[in-house]
Amino acid sequence: MKFARASITSVCFITATVALSCLPALAQSAPQGTAQDGYESAHSLELYRESHATMFMNDFGQLARYHDADIALAPPAPGEQRVVFFGDSITDIWKLDDSFPGKNYINRGIGGQTTPQMLVRFRPDVVDLHPAVVVILAGTNDIAGNTGPETIDQIEGDYASLADIARANGIRVVFSSVMPINAYNPTALRFFLQRSPEKILALNVWLKRYCAAHGLVYLDYFSATVDENGFLKKDLTQDGLHPNAAGFAVMAPLAQAAITQSLSQPLTARTQAAQ
Repeated sequence: MKFARASITSVCFITATVALSCLPALAQSAPQGTAQDGYESAHSLELYRESHATMFMNDFGQLARYHDADIALAPPAPGEQRVVFFGDSITDIWKLDDSFPGKNYINRGIGGQTTPQMLVRFRPDVVDLHPAVVVILAGTNDIAGNTGPETIDQIEGDYASLADIARANGIRVVFSSVMPINAYNPTALRFFLQRSPEKILALNVWLKRYCAAHGLVYLDYFSATVDENGFLKKDLTQDGLHPNAAGFAVMAPLAQAAITQSLSQPLTARTQAAQ
């Protein structure tokens, strides 16, 4: 099912305490940086791609990263409702045992990844682990262009494909919003200039609508971590992109609530048939 994105002049996000500006206002307030800032940001992305060229050619999905761990992991015990967190560096650096003590949630994050890479490894790193729920956090590196330019339509297509594969294999899906970013220090500005706030908002609009239309759970980190300027709260990050301990402390109860909600929902007929 194809979703038309809302007009850029009318898309607004409401948090618990503040009404954020619509997209044009956000675009006007977004830091632009100097020409040198723009060069350094673009150059850092070029260096990232060059440094990963061998991986892109030989193991695009980075299947080797979790290969041994996937094989060693025993099947879920009877009655166990296994949960896999699947995503990029934000998931990769998340110490799940600290945030969810006793839950034994499985981390399958890989820093820098985009949704095309995640599609390549979705079967060994998620499907073959037989989870009851997968929590997917992605998109920011697609917007940055880590593996090359992508349109919003292409990113949405990858999300839909992940959901299709999961549901066909009896796995409930939680789609997380793309996190906000900020430009409050030089490192943050470099990341910020690679990631359009307008695209982040537009992708989150689509994700929320897709989840509503397909019976998935939408996990809204964005509203809980955004400040009055529309950017990631300064105290929740050091580099403007990745959450720190305080950031993960905000995210963890939201994730747990989304997992609980997902587990409470009946599986679709198609999903039940896959079990």
